[in-house]
Amino acid sequence: MRAVTNYHIWTIGCQMNEADARRLGDELDVVGFAPAESAEDADLVVLYSCVVRQAAENKVHNQLMRLREVKRRRPDYKIVLAGCLAGEETAALQRAYPFVDLFVSPKADISLRNQILDLLDLDQRYRQEPEGAQRAPGVSAGVTIHQGCNRRCTYCIIPFRRGPERSRRPAEIRAEIEGLVQRGTREVVLLSQIVERYGWDLQPRTTLAELLTLLNEIEGLERIRFLTSYPVDFGTDLIEAVATLPKVCEDINLPIQAGDDTVLRRMARGYKVADYLRLVEALRARIAEVAISTDIIVGFPGETAAQFENTLRVMEQVRWDVVHVAMYSPRPGTVAATWPDDVPKAEKKRRLHAVEELQREIAAQINARLVGRTVEVLVEGQKDGKWYGRTRSNKLTFFPHPEPLAGELVQVRITEASPWALQGELVRRQPAAPRPTQIPLYLSA
Repeated sequence: MRAVTNYHIWTIGCQMNEADARRLGDELDVVGFAPAESAEDADLVVLYSCVVRQAAENKVHNQLMRLREVKRRRPDYKIVLAGCLAGEETAALQRAYPFVDLFVSPKADISLRNQILDLLDLDQRYRQEPEGAQRAPGVSAGVTIHQGCNRRCTYCIIPFRRGPERSRRPAEIRAEIEGLVQRGTREVVLLSQIVERYGWDLQPRTTLAELLTLLNEIEGLERIRFLTSYPVDFGTDLIEAVATLPKVCEDINLPIQAGDDTVLRRMARGYKVADYLRLVEALRARIAEVAISTDIIVGFPGETAAQFENTLRVMEQVRWDVVHVAMYSPRPGTVAATWPDDVPKAEKKRRLHAVEELQREIAAQINARLVGRTVEVLVEGQKDGKWYGRTRSNKLTFFPHPEPLAGELVQVRITEASPWALQGELVRRQPAAPRPTQIPLYLSA
C-alpha cells in the first residue's frame, strides 16, 4: 500500500482559480492524499497561476523561485504549475523553470488529478473515489460552470490561455453543488469569464437563467451568485431570474472598463457607454435594491486626460457599490501590447487614486443608508473577535456574538457603516442547518 502523499495548493488571481483549486483538493482527498499547511511541508505543490496583471505574474515567479530552493534540498519534491501562466506552448516555461515537473494548461481536458497520478506513477486503483470519502468546504464556494472566452478584448490574455468557450452540463453542475451542500456549503458563486454565455455551446442550447432556475430547487442551498457579466449579453430573461428566484442574490458584477466610447472601441468591448447605462437602468427598475459592482482600467493606451474624466463622470452617474480598478499593463500576445504604452506610470497612478477616492465617497454614501436597517447575513467566519458574513447584496458585515454561528443565516441591525464594511448587532438567528466541520476563521488577503 502506498504512503500518504501530502499536497499543498497555492492560488492567486480569479475566483475561477480558487474554484479549480477547491475541486482539485476534493479529488486528491478522496483518493487518499492529505493537505499540508505549507508548501515546505508537502510532497507535492500545485500552483494556480494568473497573468491578467504583471504584478500577479511576478508573484507567481517569486513563488516558483522559493520552491526551487525546496526542490534543491528534496529532489523527490514535485511541483505542478497550472492556471493561465501555463499555456499550451511550454518550451519557454520549461527553459525558465526547469525544476517544475508538470505544466498544465487551463485548456487541457484531461483531469489534473489524473495527470498528477501519472506524475507520481500511481496506478488506476487510486483513480477511484473510496466510498464515504468527503472534504468539508467553506460556507461559500465557487463553482466553475463555463471555461474560456470567444471574445477578443484588445487588452485581455484570457482567451489565449483558457481557450474557446466550453460549458459544463447542467446535471453535472447540479450534482457538484448538491455534494457541496451535503458537506455544509450554503452559498455558491457560479464562475465564468462571461457568465451569460453559459450553455450557448450545449445541445440543446441552455441559458444561464435556465440553470439558475434548476439550481434554485436544491434543498439546503440558501444563496446563488454569478460572475463575471458582460453588458451586451445580459438579457431580460436573466434580469427576470434575478428578480424572481428567491435564492439568486441581488448582486451583479458588471465590468464597464472605461467610461469613454473611444476607449471602449479601442478595447473592442462591443458596446457604448449609453448601452451600459440602459442596462443599469433596467436592472434597477426591475430588481429592488440591486447592488452593482464594476471593473475599470486606467491608463489604457491612448487614453487622454479628457477621456479619463469621462470615466469619473460615469462613476458619478452610475454610483456603483464597488469598483475594482487597475492600471493598464501590457499582456504579451494581445493586440494592445503592440501599441505604445503611452500613459506615464505616474499619471496612471494619479488616475487610479482619483477613481479610488471618488469611489470611497460614493460607497460611504451608499452604505450609510443601511444604518438602522436590519439585513440578512450569511455568516462565514470570525475575525478579531467578531463574526463576519455578507448580505445578499454582498456587503461585508461584522457583529459580535458569543456562540458559534458559522454557516447560519442571521438578521443583523446595522449600527455603523464605512465605505468597505458594515458593523451591527445580532437581532435574530434563523433555524440552523448542518454546518461544515471546517470553517474560514479569517478573511483572506
